[in-house]
Amino acid sequence: MTGARRIIASVATCLLLLVGGPSPGSVLTSKHNLTVTGPGTIKAETEDRVCVFCHVPHNASPTAPLWNHRASGASYIPYSSSTAQASPNQPTGDSVLCLSCHDGTIAVGAVLSQNTDIRMSGGVSTLPSGDSNLGTDLSDDHPISFVYSASLANRNPGLKHPSTLPAPVKLDPSGQLQCTTCHDSHDDLFGNFLVMDNGGSSLCQTCHSPDLWAQSSHNASPAGWNGAGTNPWPEADGTTVAANGCENCHDVHSAGSGERLLVHALEDLNCTVCHSGNVATENIAAEFNKFSVHPIGDTTGVHDPAEENIIRTRHVECADCHNPHSAGAGGGNPPGALAGVRGVDRFGAAVKPLVFSYQLCFRCHADSANKPAPRTRRQIGQTNVRLEFDPTNPSHHAVLGTGANPDVPSLIAPLTISSTISCQDCHNSDSGRNAGGGGPRGPHGSRFEPILERQYITLDGTPESASAYALCYKCHDRNSILNDESFPLHNKHIVEENTPCNVCHDPHGISGSQGNFLNNSKLINFDLSAVSADANGNLRFESNGNFTGTCYLNCHGEEHAPLSYPEVNGD
Repeated sequence: MTGARRIIASVATCLLLLVGGPSPGSVLTSKHNLTVTGPGTIKAETEDRVCVFCHVPHNASPTAPLWNHRASGASYIPYSSSTAQASPNQPTGDSVLCLSCHDGTIAVGAVLSQNTDIRMSGGVSTLPSGDSNLGTDLSDDHPISFVYSASLANRNPGLKHPSTLPAPVKLDPSGQLQCTTCHDSHDDLFGNFLVMDNGGSSLCQTCHSPDLWAQSSHNASPAGWNGAGTNPWPEADGTTVAANGCENCHDVHSAGSGERLLVHALEDLNCTVCHSGNVATENIAAEFNKFSVHPIGDTTGVHDPAEENIIRTRHVECADCHNPHSAGAGGGNPPGALAGVRGVDRFGAAVKPLVFSYQLCFRCHADSANKPAPRTRRQIGQTNVRLEFDPTNPSHHAVLGTGANPDVPSLIAPLTISSTISCQDCHNSDSGRNAGGGGPRGPHGSRFEPILERQYITLDGTPESASAYALCYKCHDRNSILNDESFPLHNKHIVEENTPCNVCHDPHGISGSQGNFLNNSKLINFDLSAVSADANGNLRFESNGNFTGTCYLNCHGEEHAPLSYPEVNGD
């Protein structure tokens, strides 16, 4: 050690003794102390000067921070996203200085003040693979080196105005957000060299303010991991959902997915890792193992928050139905799991946020492309449920408005002809609370296809039972149906002939552009696998008024050419 260096080291030691040692956030007690006595695993073999790895008093480059580390000169892949309003390019300013070590291309000891690199213990040259080595692909890291301006915040309502940033969160002199906006390389008081405590994502929220986040369960839930299964937060600092905040789903560096910086590359895994009964009480992940499910695992990388409300490329992910930033918010419309979600209204127009839950279903099951063929081959085929539920139809289940039938004696109270129902009254978990179980509600999965809350057998020849048509009997009294209170031949068809409800009735409805009030009232739309034309080529039902009608068809080999109810002329 030279005399000058020995004097400097002695003075530094005396100062530390006088003030009682380095402060808790001091660089001396942090991993950025790369000297031979540094506390981290990466340290020099003999070098005892703390500052020299980054700074030098003379001949520094660039001048401003008296920089002493060789520049990387690498070309980087910047962050990009379909939802980002900013467009970062190559790193600038202080971020370039940070990357001279943290991109892993330049030796840690490569300083400008001497001809040879400072030798590091254990033969370490560049930063080893891990969280601190970001590489040159920054597409999976929080964007840097872009102007955070008022106009940017105005274009993105999820960003706060830059004038509201607290004092520790600083933009550079040109108004750009840099590594140093969130990190202070000299102070590790808050861990990870953050400029302020990030408990509950308080640092993240100095810039980010998603709609309804303050009221959402992901912001406020005290739930913690029960220790079973996979640790949902291997990189996060908190032990509860509320403490982790954004870090429940996002990772600012080396994220599993580039766009939106999700922890896991598989979109649905970001949700199911917690919603498996090990953090959230309800095990929604198990619902997707059932026979009939919304197939969240069939696609990856297809969903895009910027996509149209009407799905054009067929897929489904958790985020298609739930907004993780607002889920659980009581102030949403509707509140709860669907708060802050967008949809399509009864006229096919985009709405955000949605008001009725059916508007969410219409994103995929109305005007979207490439829908699967109807499950039942009917006389009138239709897969657009928006058209099937139209209140102006000749008949429809009462989702968009009250039903068309003025007299339905089988309805179970409190249902009346003035009631409306939701898609989830039929399509729901078979083990959820609506079905009398203890599982989660919602159309995630069911034993009964297509994601039905209760059994609804459509196969012709099925013996009647309370369980075979449990879905129908949820709202329509079984005794009323079998006692022929609305149709004098219900019992004959359902019990004696083993004819399912589905053979005659189309459960959604009949589009007014295809059917009419004479032939398609009472949800009549025949299943062509069981019903065919009569000997004269006729296949139709005619309504003759309340509880009366005439059929022209052949069913189970029996001619209805025609047959009327009640009987006409002894027929």
